[in-house]
Amino acid sequence: MTGQGNIMNEQNEKMNGQGERIQKVLAQAGVGSRREMEEWIAAGRVTVNGEPATLGMRVVEGDILRADKRTVHVKAQEDQEFPRVLLYHKQEGEIVSRDDPEKRSNVFEKLPKLRGMKWIAIGRLDFNTSGLLIFTTSGELANRLMHPRFEVEREYAVRTQGVMTPEQMRQMTREGIALEDGLVKFDKLTDEGGEGFNHWYRLVLKEGRNREVRRTFEALGLTISRLIRVRFGIVNLPPSIKRGRMAELGEGEVNMILDWVGLVAKTDEEIEPDQLSRSAETKHRVKNLVSPRTTKPVEVAKGKPAERVKGKKTEPAKGRRVQSAQGGRQTDSDVPRVGRNKTKAGVKA
Repeated sequence: MTGQGNIMNEQNEKMNGQGERIQKVLAQAGVGSRREMEEWIAAGRVTVNGEPATLGMRVVEGDILRADKRTVHVKAQEDQEFPRVLLYHKQEGEIVSRDDPEKRSNVFEKLPKLRGMKWIAIGRLDFNTSGLLIFTTSGELANRLMHPRFEVEREYAVRTQGVMTPEQMRQMTREGIALEDGLVKFDKLTDEGGEGFNHWYRLVLKEGRNREVRRTFEALGLTISRLIRVRFGIVNLPPSIKRGRMAELGEGEVNMILDWVGLVAKTDEEIEPDQLSRSAETKHRVKNLVSPRTTKPVEVAKGKPAERVKGKKTEPAKGRRVQSAQGGRQTDSDVPRVGRNKTKAGVKA
């Protein structure tokens, strides 16, 4: 009777709206993004306690989920693993996809191996675009940063062949440019100057449609000769991470991102005392790494919101080498960590 009672209680909890939606739990477990999990559920690739899952189904602690070959045991909120976040400086000539018929250079092949989860790319960059790529083990974090309803800023440095007229710049930021998949309007666009035929611009937009920036410039008859993503949300591309290299964020910086997107972050009381004692070192290392919604760099202050300061170049953790991704897949020991906690933040890997 006790076992049957527990089953009935769990069913009542799910029917009364308790527990978490299955696609959210799978995303938090690092199986994939929330949108990807919804597609898997619709395709019948996910089960709950041996029964086919349905979209919107809620699961509670103790449920067993299977998504293809991956098994996830639903845990209480406090037992869930802390997300890992990796910054990678993508080079031109690399793709952001695990499946490419042309077998081109793949950024996922160069990331550290994980056990029981996978790296999720937060936004993509096309084959000829370089700059900041963020990877995480949390599908929920990826969803918060990528979903259009959250309007997270992406900032790009753009080099064009030729100079835009004031009218073209005004059109890009006010009326917008009509493309085949809808209107595109940049939130910010500034002239950064240039020499000869090449000219640089800096722009900000809050969506990530396929080749959106290139197609917008092409619609005005301008060719982009170089495109670099320099910021995604509150994360800047650190000057210390050269092309083809990567670094993992420390626990303090991951907490800042979680707090910024509205997810539960660790408090200072939950972070080890020896980590907090490194505040002076941390303040030096994280400048130009995590910033508010503007492009201004910030300094992390203990127990306080980030405040704008004049930034210095971010340095990799002492005793660790910034490894090139050109040599193939890396291990955890190869990847430098920056910020308050330069360990694996307690997450299994």
